Amino acid sequence: MNEGASLNELTPERRLRRLELLVTRRLDGLLHGSHLGLLPGLGSEPAGSREYRPGEDEVRRMDWAVTARTTVPHVRTVDADRELATWALVDATASMDFGTAEFEKRELAIAAVAAVGFLTTGAGNRLGAHLLTGGGVSRFPARGGRTHLLGVLRSLLALPRAVPAAALPLAEAIDGLHAAVPRRGLMVVVSDFLDGLDEDGLGPGAPAWERPLRRLAARHQVLAVQVGDPREQELPDVGLLALVDPETGRRREVHTASNKLRRRYAEAARRQQESVAAAIGRAGAAHLALRTDRDWVADIVRHVYAQRRLARGAHRPMNSGGATA
Repeated sequence: MNEGASLNELTPERRLRRLELLVTRRLDGLLHGSHLGLLPGLGSEPAGSREYRPGEDEVRRMDWAVTARTTVPHVRTVDADRELATWALVDATASMDFGTAEFEKRELAIAAVAAVGFLTTGAGNRLGAHLLTGGGVSRFPARGGRTHLLGVLRSLLALPRAVPAAALPLAEAIDGLHAAVPRRGLMVVVSDFLDGLDEDGLGPGAPAWERPLRRLAARHQVLAVQVGDPREQELPDVGLLALVDPETGRRREVHTASNKLRRRYAEAARRQQESVAAAIGRAGAAHLALRTDRDWVADIVRHVYAQRRLARGAHRPMNSGGATA
């Protein structure tokens, strides 16, 4: 059974209950409910240093004092915080009101926030949110507890469908989150990341949101949750198809019976997705891709296990020859 198939048909309260049960029963059972297991990463308390590992460590974490003293490159190590402050920036602009499978993209974004929220809820942990809509940014302060998390999710579920309008750019919303949260924490940016692409992501320029995301990742641990739909990757052969840009309302009719057109569309979409993934990687953020036609719970679990493997590799001791023990 696909648990998420009927979410759109439920009332908001029943949707909340379904999401909570999904996370607490399936995700929490697999991941043991620990935020350190969900998104293992660096904390903020200094804990010493170790030798630099090319390809694994970031240059900005170099411990220059130890490097100068030993003449061997070292990086700073830190202990994870006991209390976690999580902030979610959720894109709820018009492009998210789209879906041709089991979810709309916005519904999938809410599921991602629910997963992060329920799995990081614990003693002392807090969740805050910035909701990016066509009318600007709505802000929820970071607070702890299930009641607060459910309130944030209710607000997301209650948002009306966006009308085509010039919304605040995603880049500015990320900068706003960076300015609003000075203390180190976990930042989760949930979007389709289609805003701010140069020539629809096919040109040589970096997306407008890459630099703000990089600034955010320099201070915080960042997870970029990219939500997408299969029709954004390939066109079906359905004859004459009317396409509408949700952000501008611009309409265009396309003859999808053309094999050449469908191939060009798929190739352009592939390059666009590669551009988005590369920009997220250059910014130093973890990347979790979710799609409306896939099992989002399984995708999150696969992401967590991959992060755990990376974390184990980063903490594996090295022998004097530089090989892993």
